[in-house]
Order: sequence, then C-alpha cells, then structure tokens
Amino acid sequence: MVETKIYVGMNDSVEKKQLFETETFIGIMRNVCYAYKTPFSFDLEEGGYIHEDGTYTRENTLVLTLIDAEKPVVEEIAKDLCVFFHQESVLITEGHVNAYYISESLE
Repeated sequence: MVETKIYVGMNDSVEKKQLFETETFIGIMRNVCYAYKTPFSFDLEEGGYIHEDGTYTRENTLVLTLIDAEKPVVEEIAKDLCVFFHQESVLITEGHVNAYYISESLE
C-alpha cells in the first residue's frame, strides 16, 4: 500500500502568521476530504518552514494521511488545501507501507 502525507502549514503566505483558529483549518480539511470521498486521518504538528525569500517561520501544520489514494486525487486535494489555506506550497510525501487490519468481536 502507498501512504501519502500532505503537509499544510497554517500561517498565511503573505502575513506570515496564523490568521484563523486551528479548528477552522481542521474543518476545511475535513470538508475537502469529504468532497473527494477519500478516507483520511490527520495530525496537528509544529514545524518550521523556509519561505522562497529565505525567511524562516515556525508554524502549526496539519499533516493529512491518505492510504492508497489515487495520485491525481492526492494532487487535487493538495491544490485545494494550498488555495484554501493561502499557502505558497504544500509538501507531499509518499512511501510504501505494510498495512493490515485486525478485527475481533466481543462475544
């Protein structure tokens, strides 16, 4: 299986600071994933980023994880998040993972 992660910073690309509450960004991410009908999970992380002009910024980042999503869908989701979060860019990573499900019933 392929695990894809999309890293989306929450600092505005012009103002260089977070303009909205984290819950607002989480709601946007959920709505985008619902619109594409793709299973997802996400984490909230703190990270650092170097802008194209060389400015270093610390920011809160949402990391969206998708398992076995089609590459065109991943790229469309990434483009939407880039626009909605007003970012210069978003980072996509992908790698192969061994994944499996376990189920158990309580009887």
